[in-house]
Amino acid sequence: MTETNNVHAVTEGPEGDDAKCSFHHRMFLEPQEKKRSMKALVVKQAKKTCSCTPTKVKDRVFGFLPILQWLPKYKLREYLLGDLMSGMIVGVLLVPQSIAYSLLAGVEPVYGLYTSFFASLIYCIFGTSRHISVGIFGVTCLMMGQVVDREIERAGYDLEPAVLSVPPGTAARENTTLSPVNGTTQELLCDKSCHAISVAATLTFIAGVYQVAMGFFQVGFISVYLSDSLLSGFVTGASFTVLTSQVKYLLGLDIPRSGGIGSLIVTWINIFKNIHKTNICDLITSFLCFLVLIPTKELNEHFKSKLKAPIPVELVVVVAATLASHFGKLKETYGSSISGHIPTGFLPPRPPDWTLIPNVALDAIPIAIIGFAITVSLSEMFAKKHGYSVKANQEMYAIGFCNIIPSFFHCFTNSAALAKTLVKESTGCRTQISGLVTSLVILLVLLVIAPLFYSLQKCVLAVITIVNLRGALRKFKDLPKMWHLSRVDTVIWGVTMAATAFISTEIGLLVGVCFSMLCVIFRTQRPEAPLLGWVAESETYESLSAYKNLQTKPGVVVFRFEAPLYYINKECFKSTLYKQTGVNPVWVKAAKRKAAKRMLREKEVGSGDNQTSISMDFVSEPLGFHTIVIDCCAVQFLDTAGIRTLKEVCKDYRDIDVHVLLAQCNPSVRSSLIRGEFFKEGEDHLLFHSVHQAVDFALGTQGHSGTSASK
Repeated sequence: MTETNNVHAVTEGPEGDDAKCSFHHRMFLEPQEKKRSMKALVVKQAKKTCSCTPTKVKDRVFGFLPILQWLPKYKLREYLLGDLMSGMIVGVLLVPQSIAYSLLAGVEPVYGLYTSFFASLIYCIFGTSRHISVGIFGVTCLMMGQVVDREIERAGYDLEPAVLSVPPGTAARENTTLSPVNGTTQELLCDKSCHAISVAATLTFIAGVYQVAMGFFQVGFISVYLSDSLLSGFVTGASFTVLTSQVKYLLGLDIPRSGGIGSLIVTWINIFKNIHKTNICDLITSFLCFLVLIPTKELNEHFKSKLKAPIPVELVVVVAATLASHFGKLKETYGSSISGHIPTGFLPPRPPDWTLIPNVALDAIPIAIIGFAITVSLSEMFAKKHGYSVKANQEMYAIGFCNIIPSFFHCFTNSAALAKTLVKESTGCRTQISGLVTSLVILLVLLVIAPLFYSLQKCVLAVITIVNLRGALRKFKDLPKMWHLSRVDTVIWGVTMAATAFISTEIGLLVGVCFSMLCVIFRTQRPEAPLLGWVAESETYESLSAYKNLQTKPGVVVFRFEAPLYYINKECFKSTLYKQTGVNPVWVKAAKRKAAKRMLREKEVGSGDNQTSISMDFVSEPLGFHTIVIDCCAVQFLDTAGIRTLKEVCKDYRDIDVHVLLAQCNPSVRSSLIRGEFFKEGEDHLLFHSVHQAVDFALGTQGHSGTSASK
């Protein structure tokens, strides 16, 4: 059984011998038949999913392992040089950043190198983007470091990291350590560093499982709730927290790392309380590193179009600072805090600590969401720029496996990073072979060079971390332009940034999502609803408040509601319509009833003819229009409250002899009106394809009625 939509089109033609008026040709639109059987849909989907053909198996395997698609087509002469160059440059940049971000994550430097090595390698196999660089990301490192500190404190360790004199993890294999817990002693299987990476690896594993699950259930739509302004505000707010957490290393202060709500303020209070304990050697070293890094970074950006490759200033600073610290004996002489022993090779793989999963399961949710949102948005951005496509769900699989697999090899969470991706693109990257080259560079460091960084001061690593926040902090310069483009987006950015910086990263993300959704609701709750005027010599109607020299048709009011009509804004729809037309039909009917009662009372008491005539004039006072045309082009959908509201409006206006016509309803709205029994037999509810047709119909009908009455 099918339903038929009656839609009127209006043309002009002769009717009778002495007059020319409108006649109306009715068009019948028969909707497509829709199969609404849930059982049939489930059976069809099950057959599609469970069917197994050689072609389908091949497509599934190639879709799951994109490297099998692009590697056989690799153009060696065309791509190899660019991939080698970009891979080596990104690898050189990643070495000092990996060591620096390890401090942010609360683990030993070698684990940052492990993470960068495995992330680049695994994404090359599973990823669909040719350009993004996957590795350590400052915001997720910060979020992870807060969880690591919390779990270390729960386990009874002090929060300030101690420099190990033996390779990390050996305590777990050789002997046990005694640690005080609440005044007692507890025998632990590993030392503090070992427990820290256990927490980080377990958290990384759970985050990866969440990301793979989101890819499996195809819930990538979650990322649509993380708008560009929200993500930008979140990253900027988190950058303030990152910067604050590194200040103690710049000054050489021995203060505990604060976590939880208000950690930024608490950290600054602790810094100022201990400012008199500043290590002058660390302060001078930090200042000198800033003097070198910031100008060179600015030169890299200013001349990036002329430079074939950016100057690896971070590596130069790390090497120079390490040599100065080693030969100047800065730790022994001035008590500077150093990185300590960084072992060569790889530790034996170890599964995550399953007993920690209940403690970190909730913490992994925002880390997983931020990781995949950043990765998907960057991969889509660069794919669009270079003219190829990426698969969002496969990207979630890729970043999920980049977390799950490395978690068994003493790694922590990772995602795509904009700064390194830009470097990778600008230095000639063509495919993810550059990621393999990056992994080889880091592998060389792990196997040979890593122990040479023993004397590297932590303040140098902190400077590298802070300098890399410049991009996020520069967003403040874009605020005037953002405000000019969209004030709502600017407010979302500001609220998310402030909540992330001054409350906490997790709560800041939640506040940003909730606030942006509320902004959408508020914008549909109080939308624009102008009256429309006719553009001369056309069939177009536009807003009277936005444009000049528009004409209005006598007796016809055209009203546009620029939002869906549903339970939240139904009262706004009615009140705005009444305000714009200047007529509230409920009040008019009430006034008529009141006047009629007054007339009846006056008639009963024998009042004079003068008062009766005044009352009659009030009752029959003209409204100034006979038809309202509602332009529904911006009404995407109706709910039951919206349908009921339209029914009430049409009935109320009809009671005072005003017709309501609907124009430009989309198929969804028309279907909702039919299901809601809006069109009842005997009632003259009409739909029109355009506002112009509706206005012509109203004028023709009124003219025809006037002619009939005069005859």
